[in-house]
Amino acid sequence: MTGSGQKKPASGRSPQARTAARLAAVQALYQMDMTAIDLNHVIAEFEVHRLGQEVEGNQYCDAETQFFRDIVEGVVREQRRIDPLVDRHLAEGWRLNRVDSILRAILRAGAYEMLMRKDVPSRVVITEYVDLAHAFFEGEEPKVVNGILDKLGHEERPQEFARQGSGGA
Repeated sequence: MTGSGQKKPASGRSPQARTAARLAAVQALYQMDMTAIDLNHVIAEFEVHRLGQEVEGNQYCDAETQFFRDIVEGVVREQRRIDPLVDRHLAEGWRLNRVDSILRAILRAGAYEMLMRKDVPSRVVITEYVDLAHAFFEGEEPKVVNGILDKLGHEERPQEFARQGSGGA
């Protein structure tokens, strides 16, 4: 069977497309961290060869490309702001540069969304990145992600946590 390369319209945003964009962003950040590959190169590689494509027998979901790009570029742009905030909430004696590189990518991407993507509710950010952590880890890491993003959410967006259950935009 051959792939037709069909793309969904940009107006057809779905939660799954955002979830796929987050996963791809974490993978791209991990790849950059491990290989020191250039930002523009990794974004181009993912957009052309991975997002919505089949790679080594694995079908990548269609992802919201602009959202993917925003997270990856945003983490790189805001890293000097993000890392100290995450460091502050890690267990005493731990620093972000000492944690597993996938966990580091998840925390940076989640922190970026919490800080800069006010259009995404805090609880959605927390849930999405905890779910991503569960995809990669079976230990305590998802709890670490939950704890750190929850603390950042309370600090950066206290109004969202004060109005329990209200659905403002």
